[in-house]
Amino acid sequence: MPSPAVDAYTTVERVTSSGRQLEASALFRVARSLQLAQEEWGKPGGQGKLDAALKQNQKLWTLFQAEIAEPDNPLPVDLKASLAHLIAFIDRRTFDLMAFPAPEKLSILININRNVAAGLAATPAGVAA
Repeated sequence: MPSPAVDAYTTVERVTSSGRQLEASALFRVARSLQLAQEEWGKPGGQGKLDAALKQNQKLWTLFQAEIAEPDNPLPVDLKASLAHLIAFIDRRTFDLMAFPAPEKLSILININRNVAAGLAATPAGVAA
């Protein structure tokens, strides 16, 4: 259960962060949840952590999918297509994990989330931090 201090920080973060920073933060948080599920594999409560982490990841990537499908989304068409392929891969891996759980299968989802988050968190050239 989050503490009042964590809730307050989250609220301030939401208000002061850019869209890219929020997306990066969400990806890092979900990657951490997936990693914890991997670390707790086979321990009491581990299955619950896995289920929760996979649901979080699926919701987050579903939001990204909805964003890129919007007609007014400014991303280039080729980038949207690449993201759609990545999202399809994430969906397949998630369903595979649900049907045939194995801790090593989480690593690719963790790495994708962290790498995409790092790219989003990077300050674009010519933009003041």
